[in-house]
Amino acid sequence: MRMVIGVILAALALYVVACVGLFLAQRSLIYFPQPRRFGTPDTVVKLPVNGAVLEVSVRPETGPRAVIYLGGNAEDVSASLPFLGQTFPGQALYLLHYRGYGGSSGKPTEAALFADALALFDMVQARHPQVTVIGRSLGSGVAVHVASTRPVSRLVLVTPYDSIVGIAGMQFPWFPVTLLLRDKFESGVYAARVNAPTTIIVAGNDDMIPRASSELLMTRFKPGVAHYINVPDTGHNTVSDSALYGPGLAGEAVPHAALKAN
Repeated sequence: MRMVIGVILAALALYVVACVGLFLAQRSLIYFPQPRRFGTPDTVVKLPVNGAVLEVSVRPETGPRAVIYLGGNAEDVSASLPFLGQTFPGQALYLLHYRGYGGSSGKPTEAALFADALALFDMVQARHPQVTVIGRSLGSGVAVHVASTRPVSRLVLVTPYDSIVGIAGMQFPWFPVTLLLRDKFESGVYAARVNAPTTIIVAGNDDMIPRASSELLMTRFKPGVAHYINVPDTGHNTVSDSALYGPGLAGEAVPHAALKAN
């Protein structure tokens, strides 16, 4: 009996150690900061925020319309500037390098990313009254939060999730992730407050964000607010290679078979 109790206690101790390890390492599992590879002094601006100075890759324009792009957890957003420039001709572009990414100072957290994106939106809207916000993967959670609290003209979510908690629960089913996670990115909670026309672009063969999570997020929006574009034969990181991707971002017509409304 003592041996059995000893084995149980040892197993519990190992489990507790594993939980502590996951708690301490969680942000290194969520964020993978990348350096900025592209840009010149004319295409990068500095945005001072509370506790950091952020870099924003830009394509300046003087018209009323602008696009804010919030990238994935391992993305150098400066690489997307040429494609977005072609997709949104005549519109100003602002691509945020999160804290710790590109040349931005600080460390990324959910609260910091939310606050920084709101600061960027306020700066952009003061110059351009019509602002489209695009969030890809991790950035979809940031984008939903912005659209839930600011007058966004249009919202685009690429390979989005309902919550990071739900994704983590699938990846670590034996751990109490709801209690352990500090950065939960609960997009489904914020989606109900969004009034901007919303496009959800999902990769048909996404190997990182389960289809069920994206579809659950779709149901969180008020009826008629969101529509869903399925991009077949693409994965999480290859969805942007599809001919459907650019028109989906821009709000242009795509084949009816790819559409689904809420």
